Amino acid sequence: MPVYNPPLRDMQFVMNEVLKVTDEFKAIPKYADADIDTINAVLEEAGKFATDVAFPLNISGDQEGCTLDKTTHAVTTPKGFKEAYAKYVEGGWPALSGDPEFGGQGLPLVVNQCFYEMLNSANQAWTMYPGLTHGAHAALHEHGTDEQKQTYLHKMTSGEWTGTMCLTEPHCGTDLGLMRTKAEALPDGTYKITGNKIFISAGEHDMAGNIIHLVLARLTDAPPGIKGVSLFIVPKFLVNKDGSLGARNGIYCGGLEHKMGIHGNSTAQMVLDGAIGTMVGQPNKGMQGMFVMMNAARLGVGNQSLGLTEVAYQNALAYAKDRIQMRSLSGPKAKDQAADPIIVHPDVRKMLLTAKAYAEGGRALAIYSSVLLDKEHNHPDEKVRKDSGEMLSLLTPIVKAFLTDNGHIATNMCMQVFGGHGFIKEWGMEQYVRDNRINMIYEGTNTIQSLDLLGRKVLGNNGATLAKFGKLIGRLVEEEGVNEKMAEFINPLAMLGDQMTKFTTELGFKGFQNPDEVGAAAVDYLRVAGHLVFGYFWARMAQVALQQIAAGNTDPFYVAKLQTARFYFAKLFPETATLMRTARAGSKVLMDTDAVFA
Repeated sequence: MPVYNPPLRDMQFVMNEVLKVTDEFKAIPKYADADIDTINAVLEEAGKFATDVAFPLNISGDQEGCTLDKTTHAVTTPKGFKEAYAKYVEGGWPALSGDPEFGGQGLPLVVNQCFYEMLNSANQAWTMYPGLTHGAHAALHEHGTDEQKQTYLHKMTSGEWTGTMCLTEPHCGTDLGLMRTKAEALPDGTYKITGNKIFISAGEHDMAGNIIHLVLARLTDAPPGIKGVSLFIVPKFLVNKDGSLGARNGIYCGGLEHKMGIHGNSTAQMVLDGAIGTMVGQPNKGMQGMFVMMNAARLGVGNQSLGLTEVAYQNALAYAKDRIQMRSLSGPKAKDQAADPIIVHPDVRKMLLTAKAYAEGGRALAIYSSVLLDKEHNHPDEKVRKDSGEMLSLLTPIVKAFLTDNGHIATNMCMQVFGGHGFIKEWGMEQYVRDNRINMIYEGTNTIQSLDLLGRKVLGNNGATLAKFGKLIGRLVEEEGVNEKMAEFINPLAMLGDQMTKFTTELGFKGFQNPDEVGAAAVDYLRVAGHLVFGYFWARMAQVALQQIAAGNTDPFYVAKLQTARFYFAKLFPETATLMRTARAGSKVLMDTDAVFA
């Protein structure tokens, strides 16, 4: 059976020693009193919830899956899921970083970020039920009317009601301009909505009293394409003026998808049969609210793979220490046994270190991004808000795509450590591989994220935001450039930083002449950018570790951090050279291939 131990020490290291988040919060009035002890205490209890409540249901939930009653359209979640959710609500966990105006506890988003990493390690399928509510809550909080906020946000904050985002239709995924779901205005100001949606995570379940669907649909007189899309609140149960539940609305589950992974989450085919909805925001401007949800979800999806990378690493490490096979190439290490533990073999260590490096680098980026999000929305200085939002916009596709790609690499490597046993369900490793695979697809495939990064976030403003991240690297290089002990981290980072400017300019020039050049290079480009970002955070983590060791701190944590940093820069970071070469190979070898596909 798998095991899981919340990585609280590493979370505390990133928050308190590398990023010094409480210093950042002192400049934000609503968080000025947030202190290290409070955050640590909350996360310690959060870790207990993840390990004691959510984690034991992971394998059983995967095996049982969800059940649809085709007569009533009701979905039953796996045994124990509903009870675990009740404990989640009872403990006040949904309100952790919620707005106090609507019953939230008002803690910084970084606390929720770390909590959800632990929940995703424990049970991604279960975590998706409450997790999607955060994105729907954010969209209503930003774009809803006062009446809509008062009607829905209190109970979404408490967790009494959950939320979804209903975008995809059978004939259109990412290209939302093709959607056909219709919204007809009614005399009372509401809308009658008709259509079909697919792949709706947590679209129907038995865990909460109501489900608040945010649905994209077209008004009858809407212009074609993406400019004719509006956003609507469509609750499972209509809500009366006094806040009580009214009649069952005309939105229901017509079928459940039979999936490769996340079996414990109900991925629903939703039918809207004259469902009553209210508009969020302005007519034909629905993408403004939907992007709030999508960006929140993209950060959340990266967090899902981060959680799976961590738990897969922990279990592979435990197995590698216990499993004996063959002898070390440099001579027996466990002379009292018939063979050595497989952790003595170089390639096993390479697989373990890959997972560890991607987990800890991903954690630093995810925590940094959550601080940017808080600064964007809550910092009193307008320039800080603007700069934070701009930087987060650049990093969001990297969080989503780089962390999920790395999760795919890491979970597969960790399964490989188990050999044949990794392919057997009872060990739990193959489930991590299956569960992670969807993360590379939804909320915009990783190719879409790559096009967004290169085409919009970088070339769209002539590399201005990328240059701002480059200044962060430049300050670190200036600070540590003469420190010989930092050379193995600083030199490759500085070199890639310099190369990135020329690389980006070259791709932009080629893309101006032929847009297919951007499409051909984008995936490789995002991975280079991902390593640039990871390299920056790994250098900063190495910097802190070296400082602690130099000060006489004998905690082996810092030695381990330094060793992992050395592995990352020696074995993973050099991938960028190959990626830049393949990106520069251009589009001709891809597009001049009609004879291949004839």
